[in-house]
Amino acid sequence: MARRLFFQSSPQIYANHSGVATTKHSGPKPEGASASQLITNRIADLGGWRGEMLGRIRALIKETDPEILEEWKWMGTPVWSHDGIVCTGESYKKVVKMTFAKGAFLKDPSGLFNSSLDGNMRRAIDVHEGEKLDERALKALILAAIELNSSGKKKKAAPTKPAASPKSAAPAKRAALRKAAAPAKRAPVKRAAPAKRAAAAKRAAPAKRKGR
Repeated sequence: MARRLFFQSSPQIYANHSGVATTKHSGPKPEGASASQLITNRIADLGGWRGEMLGRIRALIKETDPEILEEWKWMGTPVWSHDGIVCTGESYKKVVKMTFAKGAFLKDPSGLFNSSLDGNMRRAIDVHEGEKLDERALKALILAAIELNSSGKKKKAAPTKPAASPKSAAPAKRAALRKAAAPAKRAPVKRAAPAKRAAAAKRAAPAKRKGR
C-alpha cells in the first residue's frame, strides 16, 4: 500500500479575513477551500484520540475568542491568530502540540507549558493519549496571549511623543522658555535726596519748649 505524504503534497495556504484561503507557492489547491475547512479536514483525517484532541483544542480557542482568525500555514499547520499568531495546533504520532508564539512572555500559574521551555519566544503544550486538558487554565492562557498581541499592536499604532525640551525647540521658543523660567527681578528702592532727607528729619524732631 502506497504511503501518503500529506505534508509534501499540501500547498502553503494563507487565510484572509474573509475566510477564503490563498496559496503563496504553486501547487494543487482544493477548489473553494478555506482555512477553516482545511482544519476540519485535518481533524477528520487524524481520527482517533489525536483528532478528538485537536478538535477539542479548536473548540476551546473559538469559545475563548469567537472572532479568532483560522489560518493554514507552513505546508499544513492549523494556526489561530488575533492581532498576530496566538498559537498553532500540530499533530505527531504520539502527541498533539499547542505552540504559543509568545509563550515566553505569558504567565502560566497552572504549569500547562511542558515543552519548548528553553526558547526566548515560544512555549508549547504537549498532550499525550489519555491525558485530559485543564480547560479553564487553557482558556485563560489563550486569552492572555490575545491580550498580549492586542496591547503590542496598540503601542505600535500610537507611539507616545516625548515633551519638547528647550534644546529641541525653535530659537524663539527657547528664548520664551528661558524668560519664563528666570526668577522675577526685584524693583530698586529709591532713596530720597540729601536735602529732602534733612527736611523730613527736621519735621520729625520734637519742638523745643521755651524757657520761663
